[in-house]
Amino acid sequence: MKLIKYSKIAFLVMVSMAVISCANDERPGDSQLDYTQPTKTALDNWITTTYLNPYNINVQYKWNQNTVDNSRYLFPPTIDKVQPALEIVETIWLRSYSQIGGADFVKKIAPREIVLIGGVNLNSVGTRTLGIAEGGQRVTLFETDYIDQSDRDNVSEFIHTIQHEYIHILNQHKPFDEKSWAAITPGGYTSDWYNYDIPESNEIGFITSYARSNINEDFAETASMILIYSKAEYAAFLAGIDDPDALAALKAKEALVVKYFKEAFDMDFYALRDAAEINTNAVITN
Repeated sequence: MKLIKYSKIAFLVMVSMAVISCANDERPGDSQLDYTQPTKTALDNWITTTYLNPYNINVQYKWNQNTVDNSRYLFPPTIDKVQPALEIVETIWLRSYSQIGGADFVKKIAPREIVLIGGVNLNSVGTRTLGIAEGGQRVTLFETDYIDQSDRDNVSEFIHTIQHEYIHILNQHKPFDEKSWAAITPGGYTSDWYNYDIPESNEIGFITSYARSNINEDFAETASMILIYSKAEYAAFLAGIDDPDALAALKAKEALVVKYFKEAFDMDFYALRDAAEINTNAVITN
């Protein structure tokens, strides 16, 4: 028994000596980690002053495989497309909310990071994913390389993405009235929404076909589409609805959106829409 005991002690001493010996072999300066800070470019400095400092939002435009779906064919944005895309987002989205909601509104409720992807995120059913909101902390925007500031429809489609995803973030902070919303068009929701064209969906009370996927997407689509329409465009859209029940449903959804913004954030949704229209006009180059 004692021999076994002493043998264990001897073994432990030998292990300790080996560990100490190994530790002594490691000299300061032998680390293989690179602690060198990357040199900031003019674009990096612009992002810091335009996004990070005023809004506490970081922007990631350099490729990071950990922030994308590696099963998709995606690629980073072309460098000269990054600042124009971010200027559109800042002018139409951030500035509009700051003007109507207050200077600190987006700073308090916002994704902490925006990731830009250059390419198209295609789905197996033939649709495109234009943006993703992850836990309210990160928003990924696709198709950065295809923005054309001379094309209002193109700009509107791009900004629709961040407007839509931000509505989801707002809903995470303060839920909308799901019960009332679900009662407006209960029979129109479907998992294969992509098989229906937009005019067909409009005529049963949905602002887009994607709005038919579920009530959460319906709310986000309704609010974001009104925000990317001009006042005249939205009036023309409603005037083009033939079915009176569909028109009543669309107006009921609009009223719930307006009520939500007022009650949840004390914000005038129509004033927000008007600000977005003015700021959209400011970025169109033609």
